[in-house]
Amino acid sequence: MRMGVLDIGSNTGHLLVVDAFRGGPPVPAYSFKESLRLAEHLDPGQAVSDEGIERLVSYVLGARQVAEDKGCGTVLAFATSAVRDAVNADEVIRRVRVETGVDLEVLAGPDEARLTFLAVRRWFGWSAGRLGVFDIGGGSLELAVGADETPEVATSVPLGAGRLTREWLAAGKSADDLRAHIRAVIAHEAGPILRGGAFDRAVATSKTFRSLARILGAAPSTDGPYVSRTLARDDLAPLVDRLAALSTDEIADLPGVSPDRAHQMQAGALVAEATMDLFDLETLEVCPWALREGVLLQHLDHL
Repeated sequence: MRMGVLDIGSNTGHLLVVDAFRGGPPVPAYSFKESLRLAEHLDPGQAVSDEGIERLVSYVLGARQVAEDKGCGTVLAFATSAVRDAVNADEVIRRVRVETGVDLEVLAGPDEARLTFLAVRRWFGWSAGRLGVFDIGGGSLELAVGADETPEVATSVPLGAGRLTREWLAAGKSADDLRAHIRAVIAHEAGPILRGGAFDRAVATSKTFRSLARILGAAPSTDGPYVSRTLARDDLAPLVDRLAALSTDEIADLPGVSPDRAHQMQAGALVAEATMDLFDLETLEVCPWALREGVLLQHLDHL
């Protein structure tokens, strides 16, 4: 069956059209995405601005038309941190429903971590053993661990690259203070995750981790999803210092960095480095599947 997965993230709106069936991997057929930067359209009271809502509605209308044009029988639509944390989330969802006919499901942070974990488990399989999964988004960092398809621990903390850039670096606060904040928040979550023992496999997903790995020499996306891609802590530490010394335009010229995310890379690198340090990870494997695939796989499981 042909389906669409519409992901309204803190940075980007992304409609992924796939050909899917239960018992097999979803095969991407078409992708339609747009930089929305919803996390940057939050006013001082943490409400999504009118401009942000209008951009979102316009994108969802376009995504709905694309899904129809591509023959999608079903579209699974969801929103993550930026909408979830907005004080006017109900109004945002209502506007989208009334003006586009699309019902957005707002995923709770632990559900976002759980579904990302499901996607990573299906990608690597049972031979991966006890999995540790880390996902840096625009608004939050998701962490999950477990030996089954349902993680033992799945949690979300407000350490997204876009959020930290807006609330710390763009606000004139020091990178050293941000580094200390990030490490304190992650350390608070580390105990329950590490209590069950070491990871047999530690995995990173989503755009920030992929971009960091690409800067450090990982294969480009054009080489396909089955190429092994890793991120090494020894390589990441000097990159953190390097990013702090570069302008946004210079960061955008680095391999694997899109212009609309370049300004967030310093904060994202600080989160990645802290994660690897505090969980004592020498290497992270980069998984091409993440939340969108997890939402789709759960849907197929329940058909």
